Amino acid sequence: MNYDSALDTALNRLHDEGRYRTFIDIERRRGQFPHAVWTRPDGSTQEITVWCGNDYLGMGQHPVVLDAMKEALEATGAGSGGTRNISGTTVYHKALEAELADLHAKEAALVFTSAYIANDATLSTLPKLFPGLIIYSDALNHASMIEGVRRNGGAKRIFRHNDMDHLRELMAADDPNAPKLIAFESIYSMDGDFGPIEQVCDLADEFGALTYIDEVHAVGMYGPRGAGVAERDGLMDRIDIINGTLGKAYGVMGGYIAASAKMCDAIRSYAPGFIFTTSIPPAIAAGAAASVRHLKTDQTRRDLQQERARVLKMRLKAMGLPIIDHGSHIVPVIVGDPVHTKKISDMLLADYGIYVQPINYPTVPRGTERLRFTPSPVHDPKMLDGLVRAMDGLWSHCALNRAELSA
Repeated sequence: MNYDSALDTALNRLHDEGRYRTFIDIERRRGQFPHAVWTRPDGSTQEITVWCGNDYLGMGQHPVVLDAMKEALEATGAGSGGTRNISGTTVYHKALEAELADLHAKEAALVFTSAYIANDATLSTLPKLFPGLIIYSDALNHASMIEGVRRNGGAKRIFRHNDMDHLRELMAADDPNAPKLIAFESIYSMDGDFGPIEQVCDLADEFGALTYIDEVHAVGMYGPRGAGVAERDGLMDRIDIINGTLGKAYGVMGGYIAASAKMCDAIRSYAPGFIFTTSIPPAIAAGAAASVRHLKTDQTRRDLQQERARVLKMRLKAMGLPIIDHGSHIVPVIVGDPVHTKKISDMLLADYGIYVQPINYPTVPRGTERLRFTPSPVHDPKMLDGLVRAMDGLWSHCALNRAELSA
């Protein structure tokens, strides 16, 4: 076999379809987020504003986080030195897990290197703990959840996105005595819509199922202490396992689950993705703990972020741009064609210093390619004005449809 030729074929297919992914080399500057510096392919540089980052609240630049990381780095050095089982559990990891357990009002929490690994490792391990487990998974769950469910060796059922009638139908058709788990998300990041948490919990009670929620795009952002949508809606006590990230609203790195002490102990003891992975550095754990602790009381930052998102959506709607608005902080603008999506993204970057990454298939269905904006509290009105003017001009330049999508 000509391996190089096969690689060329695979890569050329992406180029031909207009969905080849280009990495943009940027350098964040301390204290200046969302401003950054873009290094062009020719080596020249340009000042840009980042509009697609997941540091939703700008906590990656917050002094309380930076100070905690500096102190831990000076005290302990760089790495953790091993897996959690072999010398990689420090006082910083334990303090972070205590903060997370308190955040979600659970007995315990378990920190992983990422939320992807937390989802994959936990969902793929649960059938070992509950033989015969059937997992009911929302059709639009994140790739990490899909992967964990796919390779766990247990039975799985996929229900149509947020369709509780379909979920009920699937659950009613299975053995009533079989162990069951419903896996879903609180906010689905591509459309910014919410999962029906209360209805899922009602079905779980009716059919004797466990509940597993991914709050990755909600932790830090929603609820009086930032514990997520389940906290906002007063439903945290009805969720058995909560998955979250430290790399988005908390501005650092890592992922976790929060659950009962027995559940966390069992996952810790059986999940290869936890057992055989070097733990996050102590400085990262210290920064994450400081961020979680701070956002338990900083409602002003959450409110300002929601206001920025509302204003951006209102102004884009007023221009007739096809946005999806489900009331969350995520602002998707549908372009509907991979080539045009990439073109607008490139022109925003080169001509206006605005960085927003194109979102194409397979992340979203074909024909729904989009730009996804994530305004933060530190995107000021002047930046927003510049973005709106640029989008208005480029939409006309590319002769794109201005018909508004319904939510």
